[in-house]
Amino acid sequence: MARIPYFDPSKATGRAQTAYEKLPPLNIFRMLGHSGDMLEAFRIFGNQILVHSKLDPILREIAIVRVGVLSHANYEVYQHEAISRRLGMSEEKIRAIHEGPWASAFSEMERLVMLFTDDVVANVRASDMTYNPLAAHLDHQEMQELVITIGFYMLASRFLETFDVDIETGDLPVNVDLPGMKG
Repeated sequence: MARIPYFDPSKATGRAQTAYEKLPPLNIFRMLGHSGDMLEAFRIFGNQILVHSKLDPILREIAIVRVGVLSHANYEVYQHEAISRRLGMSEEKIRAIHEGPWASAFSEMERLVMLFTDDVVANVRASDMTYNPLAAHLDHQEMQELVITIGFYMLASRFLETFDVDIETGDLPVNVDLPGMKG
C-alpha cells in the first residue's frame, strides 16, 4: 500500500495538467503528481529514453529490468518486463535478467550490457573491465544513453520503492509506440 495518497490528476495545473493528457493511468504517474511540474519533466525525460534513443530497445530493456531487479523495485520490473514482452523478448531471457549476466540466454552483447549495468548500479563508476568491452561495440552516443538510462531507472526505482507505489491490477494500455515494438 502506498505511503501517501495517490494524486488526483483532475486537480493538476500547469505543465502537470499537460503531462496527464499524454500519460497512461499508471500509479507511478499518479504518485508523481504531488511533485507538480516535475511530472512533465519526468515524462519528457522518460519518453526521450524509451522512444527517441539510438540504443537498441532490447539492450535498453535488459538494462532497465536489471536496474529494477538490483533495486528490488517490483513495480519497475513488472512494467518493463511487459514492455520487454511487447518488444518480442523471450520469457527465457526475461527470467535470465533475474539470474544475472552469466545466464545462458544472453548473447555476448547482452551479457556485456548486464555486466556494465551491474557495475554502474553497484559502484557508480563503471570499471575499465566492464566499460572497455562494451565501448568496443557501442558508439559514444549509445554508451551515454545506456548510462543515462541506468541512472534514470535507478531514480525511478528509488521513487517507486520509497513511496510504495502499487502495481496496477488488470490490463492497462500503454500509450506510446516504442521503436522496434512488435504487434
